[in-house]
Amino acid sequence: MTETQPNLQNPAQDTAQTATELLVKLRQKQGTWVEWGQAIAYLQKNGYNPQDIFEATGFEQIQQNQVIVGSQVYNSLEKCGSSPETLAYYQYKSSDVLYELRGLTQEDRATTADLTYQYKLDADVVRDIAKAVKDYSWFPSLPEGFSKHPGDAIAYQSWKYARQKSDLSERSRLIAKGLRFVHSETARKQLEQLLMDFSVAPKLAPPILPFYRLEIDEDLPRILPVVGELPLTPQELKAVPFITEIQPFRIVKFAGEQAWVSLPGWKVLLNAEDPVVVIGKSDIFPNPHQNKVEPIMIVIDRAQREWDISNYFVFENGDSIDFQWFETAPAIPLLGKMIVLVRPKKVLDEEYTKDAWQIDE
Repeated sequence: MTETQPNLQNPAQDTAQTATELLVKLRQKQGTWVEWGQAIAYLQKNGYNPQDIFEATGFEQIQQNQVIVGSQVYNSLEKCGSSPETLAYYQYKSSDVLYELRGLTQEDRATTADLTYQYKLDADVVRDIAKAVKDYSWFPSLPEGFSKHPGDAIAYQSWKYARQKSDLSERSRLIAKGLRFVHSETARKQLEQLLMDFSVAPKLAPPILPFYRLEIDEDLPRILPVVGELPLTPQELKAVPFITEIQPFRIVKFAGEQAWVSLPGWKVLLNAEDPVVVIGKSDIFPNPHQNKVEPIMIVIDRAQREWDISNYFVFENGDSIDFQWFETAPAIPLLGKMIVLVRPKKVLDEEYTKDAWQIDE
């Protein structure tokens, strides 16, 4: 991004001039995609919303996000020692590939980017590789025979899944994948042993997700503000802000910085020491029986931070929180245990419910 001399007397005018220059460069596709990401980030930081940028430059919102994040990943590659060949290759192409590395540590980004350049991998393949490297980083100590290199992370994932397969063709495909990317000789030997050892290791199943469904009206009690204890003045009564419930969970906000939601007195909630609620979508968790994506409340007990194999846990993933079931104790700190997932109360179609016999299931 070209530097311009700052206008110390009128910084707002200087920002507007820089923004205008950047919009022209984006519209004419001048420079590299890394520079585009830096330019769009600058514009958004200085008050341009993604729709404005799209109308002025033709960059769709999904493209804007991709090149912004991709350019941030590229900058971290420069800092953490990716090879000059990798940096030169990605400077002009494959922002979608670097975007897939966003969830990795800076060190893992650099080494994984070198590997993706070496094999000229596309974004779909890199998405799976990034997940393998991320999962591998959670081990408190490296699996026997496997090194820290991302090629060995992929090899370990292939070795692990191959051991769980009884179908020889699927088993062979996974071994071949591992041998393609394996880095260390000791890891290669681990994979080659599976060519002679056909025993099948038991596959650990993730725990059943603790879904609850709000079924009856009593499960969603009305939440009212508490003014205080009598006697009260009119001013105190008027000071209570108007309460608006947010559907479908009847979440309540007030004029301060806090909101509440009321849940039934399920035993799991009563036993929680430090429960908090976050709102999400049901598709962030694996659920083979899921018919539709719907909002859910995720209840986390922040006091339960000791790993066990029977639960999902919340952890820091980059700049946000994430949820994961770990087969073994992870090397990263856990922020709490997920204890309840709450679906909203089902609302049947009004036309459908006019006939009472149709309601019964």
